[in-house]
Amino acid sequence: MIDVPTLVEQARQGRPRAVARLISLVENASPHLREVMAALAPYTGRAYTVGLTGSPGVGKSTSTSALVTAYRKRGKRVGVLAVDPSSPFSGGALLGDRVRMQDHATDPEVYIRSMATRGHLGGLSWAAPQALRVLDAAGCEVILVETVGVGQSEVEIAAQADTTVVLLAPGMGDGIQAAKAGILEIGDVFVVNKADRDGADATVRELGHMLALGESRKPGDWRPPIVKTVAARSEGVDETVEALEKHRAWMEERGELAARRRRRAGDEVEAIAVAALRSRMGDLHGDRRLESLAERVAAGTLDPYAAADELVDGVTQA
Repeated sequence: MIDVPTLVEQARQGRPRAVARLISLVENASPHLREVMAALAPYTGRAYTVGLTGSPGVGKSTSTSALVTAYRKRGKRVGVLAVDPSSPFSGGALLGDRVRMQDHATDPEVYIRSMATRGHLGGLSWAAPQALRVLDAAGCEVILVETVGVGQSEVEIAAQADTTVVLLAPGMGDGIQAAKAGILEIGDVFVVNKADRDGADATVRELGHMLALGESRKPGDWRPPIVKTVAARSEGVDETVEALEKHRAWMEERGELAARRRRRAGDEVEAIAVAALRSRMGDLHGDRRLESLAERVAAGTLDPYAAADELVDGVTQA
């Protein structure tokens, strides 16, 4: 028997096992999920969510770990949601990020959770929005969301984060990839990591040129900064945090932060509603209504669009 109120209260006290249990309920689409979300709702909306994305090999996990250290120095409780590729055998996360973040494993003010994509495209797990709510309610003041690193399909993070950080590295052709992927449009802060390598300055120039070409900003609009870092040595990380805080302040001043969160909530509600409808539609296989409509479409007495409209009306009014 799952005692949801007790779990939520323990999570609010920052108990890692309770937080882990709640996120597992989210991932497994537990029958208790509605009760969990209802209990968490009054305690959410406080965390600042930062998404980190970029191609494989740019140092996302190392950068995430360095940012955790920087925020902890500022006294912040930090949550990390590291979305890993799914294991082809178990369906679980490969946990590569846990390996790279061992420095924070014993810090009670840091919670790190790896989540599997389970086949979901876009660089995130389908359960990520609800998992973010759990971390928010658990008192995490900053939540870092690290995406899979799958390349050009990985722009979904922009819809889930308050601020999106795009990581690049010299010598990897990232500038060209960024232009192709549409990543220039989703980045609020750009970080050229591994800046001690040859070609770092050229990567910064190329990125700056691309941003200038794509600009259609009005006076007062946010202009994404480009920060050089060597995350493995914690160089440039404080500058990255400063850029993030400036973006947050800019959004709060103009009401953009609240607007982004409303859009995010709307997307979340829509996704849940669509999933519920899809589930009800899935139960129609073998249903006489579907068979009857299929017979009429096959006979040419009804077109498939009209049949679909009739089916949807039947499902939503049932």
